[in-house]
Amino acid sequence: MNVLRICFATVFGLFSLATYAQPGVFQPQPGDYRDGVYDKENANNRRFIPYTHLREGDVTWEKRVWRKLDMREKQNQQLYYPELYVSGRTSLMQVLLKHILTNEIIAFKNEEFIDYYELSEVRNKMVIQGDSTDVETMLPDGSSSFERKPGLKDSTWLFEKFIELDIKEDWFFDKQKSTLEVRILGLGINALKPGKEEAGPITQFWVYFPNCRKYFAQYEVYNSKNDSERRTFEDIFWKRQFSSRAYKESNVYDRDVEFYSKGIDALLESDRIKNDIFKWEHDLWHF
Repeated sequence: MNVLRICFATVFGLFSLATYAQPGVFQPQPGDYRDGVYDKENANNRRFIPYTHLREGDVTWEKRVWRKLDMREKQNQQLYYPELYVSGRTSLMQVLLKHILTNEIIAFKNEEFIDYYELSEVRNKMVIQGDSTDVETMLPDGSSSFERKPGLKDSTWLFEKFIELDIKEDWFFDKQKSTLEVRILGLGINALKPGKEEAGPITQFWVYFPNCRKYFAQYEVYNSKNDSERRTFEDIFWKRQFSSRAYKESNVYDRDVEFYSKGIDALLESDRIKNDIFKWEHDLWHF
């Protein structure tokens, strides 16, 4: 009896091995097939450059400026697209929401970085309930009835409706290094809320930029010239490879440019703010 059992087990094992080895039975595992001709390790291993220590006594001049980036401008579209998830690519909004929902980045209610949103509040902001619709249902007797049902929930509307980015930054002169530098303090996310587009962009939340840098350094940004020379989000902000306009500078009234200038005058005032910083640095070294 034991001999029969051993023979049966041996035959069954050989049959199973032969079945497993048949063509078409093999199941590929994630990562077996690479989407590209080489492994991209540069972005995964990138680290952001820490700010150098700055003493208060070394700052001899400082100016706070607020800028606005329009995602519809061609130079800024690298921060906006893709609207939905695409393998190997991600947008600025997707990076922010990913790390906000994992509690690695805090979403603040204002630019002073005092009051912040709870994760439940962020999730509620992400989900928009669609308009209710009347759905027709056929009854057994051949007649029909209409039942009002709630619309579909949209949890990706921020990726599409995100059209403006506010930047709060400080320009300063460091006398120890004899350089004029700028450091970004915060990013404000402005989006068109579905159903309320006529109200214009509404600020959804602010994030503290220094806390975002280590995550921005891990994600590549699309480069239309060369796919093998892509920059990271950290590179884009560090090298200031974006198009913006100044909409506010520190002033005694704490008011925006649009409060006292409209249309073309507001654009000229924005250029004046940028030129004042350039002239200050130029005059510093003028002999």
